[in-house]
Amino acid sequence: MPTTTPSSPLLLALREGTRDCHKALEARLPFFSPGFDSAAYRRLLQAYYGFHAPLEQHLGNYQGPERRKTATLTRDLLALDLSEADIGALPLCQALPAIHDEASALGVMYVLEGSTLGGQVLKRAMAERLGIGHESGAAFLDVYGALTGSYWRSFLERLDQASAAAPAQASTVQAAIDTFSHFEAWLGERNVLN
Repeated sequence: MPTTTPSSPLLLALREGTRDCHKALEARLPFFSPGFDSAAYRRLLQAYYGFHAPLEQHLGNYQGPERRKTATLTRDLLALDLSEADIGALPLCQALPAIHDEASALGVMYVLEGSTLGGQVLKRAMAERLGIGHESGAAFLDVYGALTGSYWRSFLERLDQASAAAPAQASTVQAAIDTFSHFEAWLGERNVLN
């Protein structure tokens, strides 16, 4: 995982504060389960769409358009034989983490941006296991492509700048924890977790 040295106090607090919920969600994601097939992958991406689409709207101007992933999820779902009408009819998560300021937005973004790093591993695994690649439904797993490292570093710089505001640190960490827990609850509702 690319990081700046030394790590900012806020990044360290986020890593420590979200360690347990991150591990819990990771253990339930089915990507490496024995029965995980193309149909299960498609259902999982539909659930991801149902969380990302409203959450990106909820983030509003805290997140630049270059970091939005819903359009890529839409292209993947189209490549996986969903129609635009099918995608438009997908259920959307209503229970989202609270975003009321820059501090809470950074906590939500920490989870979203961190997941792009994990996508690098998943991209290779899905190509090997399911034969799904960038043009056939797995672009979301490599949403930033060659820019993944530089986007992560620029996000870390944003965290580093925010670290000066220590009172907001607890709000940022709580928003990240809430993002993990809301995402896990949503995926559980959609019956796509182990």
